[in-house]
Amino acid sequence: MRKKTLFILVITFLYLSTMWFVLARDNETIKDPLVIQDVSRLHPVRVKEVIGGKEESVLVEALQVAQKEKLKVSISGAKHTQGGHTYYKDALVLDMTGYNKILDLNQEKKTIRVQSGTTWKDIQEYINPYGLSIKVMQSSNIFTVGGSLSANAHGRDIVYGPIINTVNSFRLLMADGTILNVSRNENAELFKSVIGGYGLFGVILDVDLQLTDDELYRLEYQNVSYEKYPSHILHLLETKDYKMHIARLSTAKSSFLKEMYTMDYKSINESNGETLQDYSDLKNEKNVARNKFLFGLSRHSEWGRERIWDVQSLLYKDGSYDLISRNNAMRPEIKFLEYESTKDTDLLQEYFIPVEQFPRFVDEMREIVVRNDINLFNVSVRYVKENHDTILSYAIDDSISLALYINQGFSKKEREKVRMATQDMVDAAHELGGTYYLAYQEYPSRVQMEKVYPNKDQFYQLKQKYDPEERFYNYFYERYITDEK
Repeated sequence: MRKKTLFILVITFLYLSTMWFVLARDNETIKDPLVIQDVSRLHPVRVKEVIGGKEESVLVEALQVAQKEKLKVSISGAKHTQGGHTYYKDALVLDMTGYNKILDLNQEKKTIRVQSGTTWKDIQEYINPYGLSIKVMQSSNIFTVGGSLSANAHGRDIVYGPIINTVNSFRLLMADGTILNVSRNENAELFKSVIGGYGLFGVILDVDLQLTDDELYRLEYQNVSYEKYPSHILHLLETKDYKMHIARLSTAKSSFLKEMYTMDYKSINESNGETLQDYSDLKNEKNVARNKFLFGLSRHSEWGRERIWDVQSLLYKDGSYDLISRNNAMRPEIKFLEYESTKDTDLLQEYFIPVEQFPRFVDEMREIVVRNDINLFNVSVRYVKENHDTILSYAIDDSISLALYINQGFSKKEREKVRMATQDMVDAAHELGGTYYLAYQEYPSRVQMEKVYPNKDQFYQLKQKYDPEERFYNYFYERYITDEK
């Protein structure tokens, strides 16, 4: 209780004593509804039409129009990919967020069937009363199921690996209007292409997903040096009781990319008489304005990053713990990350490094960030289990994922600076046997992409087989996949 009180006092002091610190905001909204952009705001593009599909017939009709008029088709959900994956100039864009019905829940088999525009938040609220939980999703629950499959997302769970491991089947609307059932045994080529295929083979209609039981976790906090972090991960995996994990690397100047704190979720039956039922009510995000302000301090000043790391060290004190349900552990805060400015934007880049190579990559990453003067203000670290089921698999080894939050200006100079640093980090990851995530900025070169993803040609051949007219199209495809220059 003292730690929580101290935390509140520190936050209040920071807030009241720095009210003069106002971040630049862009309060203007894009007036043209046909100008589309993703969360990075770096590549606004005018499209021909945006169609919100609430019914399957609307989606089928839209593709018929696209075929007749020879239009490119892009597919969008929450639009949190950052490399033009969800739109293309003069394309017909299918906005899937309204296609969000929950169709069936099988409690005995622990499966659920949902339309692809359903968010993970929708699913959590539906299944929580039944004592069930999602196996794999991103660290936030705001994303659509279809978008998560298209990026083959991963999250905090350390048992199940990428999301493809939890998908039983889905229905896919093809460019010619036909609808196929897709699973590991039926249309298997499409199963491994569509998941992790960024909307380039068809429209995912509805998905049959595996669920698991909700559980009570003891959320344990530890301070770990980055050199010893691989041993920490191996201990969690060997113990078996740990089911989820996330860590943070310090971006404070005094401990830059050296100190870490870990959050380990250990499955327990009860603690001091407390049970899952005591913690099963779903929690919603609180203190959004305060947390947004504090995150802004980290974004724009070394002083802010130092103070935030001090506060986090108090809040997540070594050896302390909390109790939490699995469902609430998969509802982390996200709204405070929303950011709009006329001067700069926040970007994500993510790297997957073999566990034992983590310290070496961090050393190289530190040097690259400092040398290029990159405004790196947050690094989330997770474990990802090896998986080769998708053609464009990023999980080619048991890996440590490093998700980098970078603040970048809109100028050509700023973009080029971050591009060069990103390419240096991709090279460093590749030399250590690692990969990078295709869901973010198109800063890696095409040559780098082909080195890191040697199955790219196979992906392209399957694209030509199932969508020879290249009806489904986006900037990611144009930049990295197609042979058309």
